[in-house]
Amino acid sequence: MAVHDDCKLKFLELKAKRTYRSIVFKIEEKLKQVIVEKLGEPAQSYEDFTASIPADECRYAVYDFDFMTAENVQKSRIFFIAWSPDTSRVRSKMIYASSKDRFKRELDGIQIELQATDPTEMGLDVIRSRAS
Repeated sequence: MAVHDDCKLKFLELKAKRTYRSIVFKIEEKLKQVIVEKLGEPAQSYEDFTASIPADECRYAVYDFDFMTAENVQKSRIFFIAWSPDTSRVRSKMIYASSKDRFKRELDGIQIELQATDPTEMGLDVIRSRAS
């Protein structure tokens, strides 16, 4: 599975310049490559981000999560989310699962990985507990 250059470029902009809050990636099966599907603006909330991911189709996503530590220090963590809902096609789940590690290696700077098959597995409470 090829990775479109735009995926790496947009991820670097998210990581280094914080140009985006999130990126949703899609595998274009006909082209056999991962492409950028949606970009989330810096002001985007986590709820807006999760709403931008299709409920019944697999996706990869990156989210830059800001939070305060117990010591009141502002921090951020870059999450990689592999979204593979139970309701998606079996073939699609297989393609996303087999391409995930290679794609993730292309995005240097991922701090936390989440695998989610339903929305509760990537809820804000899960993100908060994994971030700290």
